[in-house]
Amino acid sequence: MVRKDILYLESETEANKSIAGYCVMNDLSEREFQIERGGQWVKGKSCPGFSLLGPYLVTPDEIDDVKNLKMQLSVNEQIMQNSSTSMMIFKPDFLLHYITQFMQLEAGDIISTGTPAGVGLGMSPQKFILPGDSVKLSIQNLGTQKQHFIAYK
Repeated sequence: MVRKDILYLESETEANKSIAGYCVMNDLSEREFQIERGGQWVKGKSCPGFSLLGPYLVTPDEIDDVKNLKMQLSVNEQIMQNSSTSMMIFKPDFLLHYITQFMQLEAGDIISTGTPAGVGLGMSPQKFILPGDSVKLSIQNLGTQKQHFIAYK
């Protein structure tokens, strides 16, 4: 989460100083909207109840090394993702610096950094969350979320 309005930051160090905190985010995707209907993928991440955030906002001073936190996600108690923030392609300070070269970020804005390997779309056969499934995800020092999925009408 961004601490203050920022635009055209000069460095990743400056970006790092602009981070208010970190939290767990379940970055859900509605794959039919993204794939079968084509176009920009953001529409598949914008459905009601998506982008689940929390349970905590952890300030940077409470984390020794945000670039090396264990991450895990399970579906129906089967581990699907087991990684570390050290494996993320883009780090938070890089993302903030980069984004501010194109747009202003405002205090309170949330940047989703992506997800580790193990996404159902990339599996063979593909696996997708279905009504009745339970998902649990956690990031070391940031907390744990658990959701039970139902059909949305």
